[in-house]
Amino acid sequence: MIFVLNKNKKPLDPCHESVARKLLKDGKAVVHKKYPFTIRLKELKTTENNSNFRLKIDYGSRHTGLAILNGSNVIWTSQIHHKTNIVDNLKSRRELRRNRRTRNTRYRQKRFNNRKRREGWIPPSLQSGVDNIDNWVFKLRNICPITNISYENVKFDTQLMQNPEISGIEYQQGTLQGYEVRQYLLEKWNRRCAYCGAENIPLQIEHIIPKARKGTNRVSNLTLACDSCNKSKGTMTAEEFGHPEIQRQAKQSLKDATAVTVTRWKVYNVLMETGLDVECGTGGRTKFNRTNLNLPKDHHFDAISIGVSTPEKVMFKTNQVLHIKAKGRGSHCRTNLDKYGFPRGYFARQKNFFGFQTGDIVKATVLKGKYNGNYVGAVACRKTGYFDIKNREGVRVAQGISHRYLKVLNRTDGYEYTTEYLEVDGIPLMTEVISILPSGS
Repeated sequence: MIFVLNKNKKPLDPCHESVARKLLKDGKAVVHKKYPFTIRLKELKTTENNSNFRLKIDYGSRHTGLAILNGSNVIWTSQIHHKTNIVDNLKSRRELRRNRRTRNTRYRQKRFNNRKRREGWIPPSLQSGVDNIDNWVFKLRNICPITNISYENVKFDTQLMQNPEISGIEYQQGTLQGYEVRQYLLEKWNRRCAYCGAENIPLQIEHIIPKARKGTNRVSNLTLACDSCNKSKGTMTAEEFGHPEIQRQAKQSLKDATAVTVTRWKVYNVLMETGLDVECGTGGRTKFNRTNLNLPKDHHFDAISIGVSTPEKVMFKTNQVLHIKAKGRGSHCRTNLDKYGFPRGYFARQKNFFGFQTGDIVKATVLKGKYNGNYVGAVACRKTGYFDIKNREGVRVAQGISHRYLKVLNRTDGYEYTTEYLEVDGIPLMTEVISILPSGS
């Protein structure tokens, strides 16, 4: 299904791709946007939208599934891949600034207590995911007449995830209730080296997943090792060191579950501000619907299955899922830094050059020279008017291409797009009807 706008850019009911193809061929419509693919009619069509389009959102800390349903018809699916490098970028910036101050290369002193956090503040790494959902709800409402929203509002019990039998006052008692860390580990690992089994020798506390590999200081990530094993292991994980059984004992990180729990009401408030009816679903309901619809586990299929509004059968009017990767709109810092934090080059203050901006998806038709041929990719702009073109992997496929050979396919908006065909049980999905199985079948 293809999104349709009228002459005044007001959303109309989506149409089949064959209808869109005919409208474009007859000159009655133009391509308004490539991702998601949207056409705009040249005539002012004012028919009322009587359909009920429901946007469903399966929110996650790393990936968020999106789906638009019209009754039992699935007309669009997508996945948002949130940014995961925000913490590392902030840490790098903080360290560079701190080093500059301690080297006395800047005149100002350290500043304390000159900033305060606004009410409702959450860390930038979490706020980014909320903003991505806010942006895409706004984008989709501009190209599709959405009337309802379904949202999976779940809360994870992280203590229950670690100990399924926890209850009562045990919630107030940590893992080390009545223990010190070392004594707890000595009992847990039977007072022997976890790797070679040596006993009656000095043992050291060792990280199963090293801190150099982003391992934590949680007790579940600690074990005991003799001096020789600890040195031999170095920065390898227990599995890389030849002990996958120990690796399995290290519990999985709960930061993703915590991130969803912290931001779930932030997302809910963003959705309520749209003025649409918002249905909240539970994780159990989502799994029940997805299982009965016989859909595989994936974020966009989870989105289809959210809430009691999920129909008893669904028909796919699309066989593609659009992957949306958050990349950002560039850096606020206009200076290139070396590894010591010193400037080694400067970005131009302007962002637009000859009608192009770095990150635009362009098509280049080069008629002569070393790069003779056709290219499609992201453009890197230069003041000179001779640009570079990179493919999806970031590899430069053409260099020094004149702006006269370029045509914009999609303006940069801070996201990178890829398309994947939907599959069920490894079989490419065409327009297929999937119905809820009767109980006991």
